[in-house]
Amino acid sequence: MSDLGNILRKARMDRKISIDDLQEVTKIRKRYLEAIEEGNYKVLPGSFYVRAFIKSYAEAVGLDPTEVLNMYQTTNPSPVSEKPAVEAIRSKRTSVRNTEKMSRWASSVMFICFILLIFGIVYYYTYKNYKGTPAEDKPSQTQSPRITDSTNPTAGTKLNSSVNAAGESIAVPLSTPTPTPTPTPTPTSTAVQVKFSSNEKGVDNYTITGTSKLDIQMKITGSQCWIRVDALTDANGKDMLRQKLYKNGDTDTFELTSSAYLNVGAASALELTVNGTVIPVGDTPNPKRVQLNLQKS
Repeated sequence: MSDLGNILRKARMDRKISIDDLQEVTKIRKRYLEAIEEGNYKVLPGSFYVRAFIKSYAEAVGLDPTEVLNMYQTTNPSPVSEKPAVEAIRSKRTSVRNTEKMSRWASSVMFICFILLIFGIVYYYTYKNYKGTPAEDKPSQTQSPRITDSTNPTAGTKLNSSVNAAGESIAVPLSTPTPTPTPTPTPTSTAVQVKFSSNEKGVDNYTITGTSKLDIQMKITGSQCWIRVDALTDANGKDMLRQKLYKNGDTDTFELTSSAYLNVGAASALELTVNGTVIPVGDTPNPKRVQLNLQKS
C-alpha cells in the first residue's frame, strides 16, 4: 500500500466512511477506490481518471485535493501513458478520413466516366446516322442520243430478194406489221358516298354524292313502325310518295332522282340503307326525321 493510499484510507476511517458509502458519494466504483488506497493505479482507465478519482476521494474525506494531487504527482512523476490509446484513436480517425477520401474520389471518377460514356454514345449514333449524298442519289447524267452515221432509209427493215422481168435480183422490203391500237381506258365512275352533314331542328341531314339517283331500302325489324316518305322538289316542296304503318318483316324500296325526306315513327324498328350504306336511325322507339340530300355531279 502506498503512502498516499494510507493517508486517504486513514482519513476515510477517521470520518467513519465505508467504501460503500464513499462509492455512493463519489459515484466511483468500489474497486477503483480500493485500487487508489492500495496504490494500484494500473487498474484505473488512465492518468486522467486517476487524478480525477483521487481529487474526488480527497474532497469526500475532507482533505485538500490540491495537496493530495501534488503528493500523487511527487510519488508518481510518470503517469500512466495514454499515448498508445490516443495514437490508436488518431490512427482510426486517419483511416476513416482516408476511406472517405477514397470513396469521394471513386465517386468522382465514376461520375466522370458516366459523362464520358454518354458523350461517346451520342457521338457514335450521331456519326453512324450521318450520311452524305450517296453516289446512287446523285442525278445521273443523261446521255444525249447518239446519232449514227448511217442514213440508210432501209436500215432496220428486213429485205426479201425477188427477180424482176429482166432476170435481175432485187431486194423487196417485207411488209411491216400493223401495230395493234392501244385500247382507250374506260373512265372510272366516282364512288358513291353517303355522309352525315348536320342536324338541324331535329332533322339528320345526309349528303349523297357520286350518283344521279337515290336507292332507298327499308326493312322493319321491330313489331311495327309508321313511316312517311316524301320526294323533295326543286321549289323546296314535298311530294309524298308513301305513308304507311309497316309490320315486322316488311320491306320497301324507293328509287328517286331527287332528294328525299323520311319521317319515322319508331326509329329502333327501322333498318335503313341508302345506296348500299346503312344509315343509323337510332336504337330507341322514338320518332326520327331524316333528309337525304342528293348532289348530282
